Amino acid sequence: MRKREHLPQIKLSDFQKKKLTEQIQAFYLDERGEEIGMIEQMQLLELFEQHMAPIIYNKALDDAKRWYAQMMDNAEADYYALYKNE
Repeated sequence: MRKREHLPQIKLSDFQKKKLTEQIQAFYLDERGEEIGMIEQMQLLELFEQHMAPIIYNKALDDAKRWYAQMMDNAEADYYALYKNE
């Protein structure tokens, strides 16, 4: 089996970063009643990017694999349902 290449770190677009930092700022204000500066927003976002994003990405891959396996099981059952009595 061929060795898989190491995937690069997940990187967000500038637009995605802007939206997420706005959400971080809103969360702190709504939930904690605190103002959070741009530097702190970016630091939190970088923390999430480096540590949480790979975990969430891998979870999504696992979920997709399970879904695909279930669809293949269904396809196999559908295939055998087409058999005629001899």
